[in-house]
Amino acid sequence: MSDPLPKVLSVQSHVVFGYVGNKSATFPLQLLGFEVDAINSVQLSNHTKYKFVQGQVLDEDDLGDPFLGKLMDGLRQNDLDHYSHLLTGYVGSASFLKKIGQLVHDLKKKNPDLIYVCDPVMGDNGKMYVPKELLEIYRDEIIPLADILTPNQFELELLTGKKVNNISEVQNAIEILHGKGPKTVVVSSTEIGDDLITVASALKEGIMIKLEIPRLPVAFTGSGDLFAALLLAHSHLQGNIKLAIEKTVNTLYHILKRTYEFSLGNHPDSAQPSQKIELRLIESKKIIENPPSELVAEIL
Repeated sequence: MSDPLPKVLSVQSHVVFGYVGNKSATFPLQLLGFEVDAINSVQLSNHTKYKFVQGQVLDEDDLGDPFLGKLMDGLRQNDLDHYSHLLTGYVGSASFLKKIGQLVHDLKKKNPDLIYVCDPVMGDNGKMYVPKELLEIYRDEIIPLADILTPNQFELELLTGKKVNNISEVQNAIEILHGKGPKTVVVSSTEIGDDLITVASALKEGIMIKLEIPRLPVAFTGSGDLFAALLLAHSHLQGNIKLAIEKTVNTLYHILKRTYEFSLGNHPDSAQPSQKIELRLIESKKIIENPPSELVAEIL
């Protein structure tokens, strides 16, 4: 009997404390009915906005050959490498990122219908926080393999070589990415106007939409990882891009709003600013399962 649940292999960062990367993605996906297997590209004590951080960035030797290392080889030998989705986020080394390309090919041999959701995590607010050589690998080797791509505005500009200052330029940049392979491109956030704006395009449906998101006066960590996971889930569950974006963004916005409200409360004197705005995922269980319908997308 085949497994009725969709199953995700999630390859991204891991922190012992807090919610970024796999810690940000796993719980929401499980709540929404997905099995999740996780491979950690980075293992850190906490995310890098804290005063101190300890841990390990994995490289090619950790993934190894010929079947993407001991982890994937173990899954393969036990015939456990059947996935409906692959989700990738932060990768800290060029050699590891190159191995992701082989991983996509291997998983699609097992399941030609596998959906690859790629969050090309490279930076934000005009600053790269991964080695510069990752840009070329993403652009030339990884993006052509992706079914769904979720860059932020800065990553959109890096991948296309085009600055975007208005919605029309965002649309043009999205078309460039479509030309590289991905059938669905979702720009998770753009800094255009007073609000944040999500812009999404699905070639299969022949539409492009935007959704405006009220700004909160805090910069959150892990929100992009949560966005990609929610988009994967709702793209599968809803069946059309407009509903998927509305469910994704409403869930994310209300989790961030709850997190911000929590940050305003009383905290121990030892609490760092980053600790006060760790995503309140567990407290947002009901929001994840049944998000509000406050924010509505507009067809462009």
